[in-house]
Amino acid sequence: MSFTTRPQSLLGSAEPAQTVDIQQDGVSQSGSKHGIGKDNTNQHAVADITAEDDMELMRPPYLHAMLAGGIGGTSGDALMHSLDTVKTRQQGDPHWPPKYTSLGDAYLKIFRQEGFRRGLYGGFSAAMLGSFPGTVVFFGTYEFTKRRMLDYGINPSFSYLASGFLADFAASVLYVPSEVLKTRLQLQGRYNNPFFYSGYNYKSTWHAAKTIARTEGVLALYSGYKATIVRDLPFSAIQFALYEQFRQLSMGFTNSTDIGLGLEALTAVSAGGIAGAVTCPLDVVKTRIQTQITPDNHQQASQASKLESVAKVAKNQKRSLHSGPRTVPKTVPTLDTSSVVTGLRMIYKTEGVGGWFRGVGPRFVWTSVQSGTMLVMYQYLLKQFERLSEKEDGPGSV
Repeated sequence: MSFTTRPQSLLGSAEPAQTVDIQQDGVSQSGSKHGIGKDNTNQHAVADITAEDDMELMRPPYLHAMLAGGIGGTSGDALMHSLDTVKTRQQGDPHWPPKYTSLGDAYLKIFRQEGFRRGLYGGFSAAMLGSFPGTVVFFGTYEFTKRRMLDYGINPSFSYLASGFLADFAASVLYVPSEVLKTRLQLQGRYNNPFFYSGYNYKSTWHAAKTIARTEGVLALYSGYKATIVRDLPFSAIQFALYEQFRQLSMGFTNSTDIGLGLEALTAVSAGGIAGAVTCPLDVVKTRIQTQITPDNHQQASQASKLESVAKVAKNQKRSLHSGPRTVPKTVPTLDTSSVVTGLRMIYKTEGVGGWFRGVGPRFVWTSVQSGTMLVMYQYLLKQFERLSEKEDGPGSV
C-alpha cells in the first residue's frame, strides 16, 4: 500500500487529506475515504487508516516545530529590537511634553545622541535571554494544544484562539524576567545618559539583575507579570487566530496549500500588525508598570541635573504610572499600582485616549515585521528539517 500527502502547511491543517492512492494487486486505484471500487469495504478501511497517517505526516514533529519557532522568533526579535526600543521610549517617557514626537524623530534622536549599541539596541542581551526559550515553549505548547483540540472535533477558529492563549501563558514564565530587564535598559539607554532621564542607571544586564534583586527583591523581576500576560495572551490569541484564517483564505484563493512567499508574508504581517494595534493600550500599561519609579524621586529629578537625578534614584527604582510629574495636576494623587484596569483609567484621566495609544506606530510596524519574519522563517526551517529527515531515511526507506 502506498499513499500521497498534501504539501505540509505552516502550522498544520484542520482537515485530513481526503484523497488517497491505493495499490492492490499491482493496480493503482484512486478513491475517497468513503471507498470507490469493487471492494468498497476493504478500500474504506484502508483509506481511513491512510487518512489518519496522512494527517500525522502533515504535522511536523514537535522538536522540528519548537526549533523552527525558536529560531524564527529570536530572529524576528533581533531584527526589530531597535524599533521596540523606540516604542518603549515613547510609551515610558517621563517627560512632558514628550521628548519623542514621532517614530522617525525618536529613531534619529536616539541614534545621534546615544548610538546604536547602547541606544537603539539597549537591552538587547536581556531580550535574547528570554526570546529563544520563550518561543520554543510557545510553539511546542501551541502545536500540542491545537492538535489535541482539532482531534477532539473542537471548532478550528476557537482551537487557534485558545491554543495561542495557552501557549503564551506557558511561555510567560520564561520571558517575563527578561522583559523586565529589557524594558528598563531600553528606557535607560546608555549608562550615565546625559540626553534622556529615565530613573535608571544600570551598567549592564547583569548589573541590572543584581540591582533589582538587591534593592527591590527577586520577585521584582516579575514586576508587571500580570500586565504582561494581560497584554500578550490576547495578542497571541488574536494573532494566530487571524493568521490561520488569513492563510485558509489564501489557500482558497490560490487553490493550493503552497500559497507562495508573498502571501505567506502578507498573512503573517497582517495578523501581527492588527493584533499589535488592538492591544496597544495594554502594552502601554505593561511598559509603565515595569518601569515605575516613586513620585519622590520625580521631585528630586526636577530639582537636580539629569546625572545627579540618576544617582539619587538608583536606590529605589520605581516610577509612577503617569508620564511624569508635570503631566498630572498636583491635586491628582500619584499612582503606584500593578492593576491593569487602574492603570488604564489613570492614563485615560491624565492623558486621554492618546495616552492609551502612545507608540502605536512603532508597535504596529514592530509586530507586523516581527510576526512576518518569525512565521516565514518557521515555514522555511520546517521544510529544511523535513528534507534533512528524508536524506537520513534514504531513498529506499518507506
